Amino acid sequence: MNSDTHRRLEVVLDREIEAARSLAAALDAERAALTSNSPDAVVEKAAQKTELFGMIEKLEAQRRELCDAASICLPNIQRGRIPVISGVSDTVAERWRALLELIAGCRVANEVNGYIINARRGQVNQLFQILRGGAPVTYGPQGKTLASSLRALARA
Repeated sequence: MNSDTHRRLEVVLDREIEAARSLAAALDAERAALTSNSPDAVVEKAAQKTELFGMIEKLEAQRRELCDAASICLPNIQRGRIPVISGVSDTVAERWRALLELIAGCRVANEVNGYIINARRGQVNQLFQILRGGAPVTYGPQGKTLASSLRALARA
């Protein structure tokens, strides 16, 4: 790989790493907003997260173009193992590994936030069901669902 392409690849990887760090911070802030019942903060952090995803996608497209031009392949993490990278400088390999680790952490954080959102959605759906006069779902000692009959709290 020529030195100009090498330097450009390092710059793109540095920018991707910075964007991934910003994304990790945004995901942490989103989780805090989700657990503190702050809908406006959740919307704000979700918008920030979406913007950062777009930035990372653009940088990733640039990285792929540079790698294609230089005929190099930077492997992904497989089954939790950091890949062995050959054919590139130690600097590029180190930055690539750092980026992969950051992105893997962001993926986990985003999944946790998704679980929180789905749990909240389930809670809201259960509340609506109760308000509509439906029987709330509860669980018995054996873990089976029970629907006890309650009277409606409100009528439309």
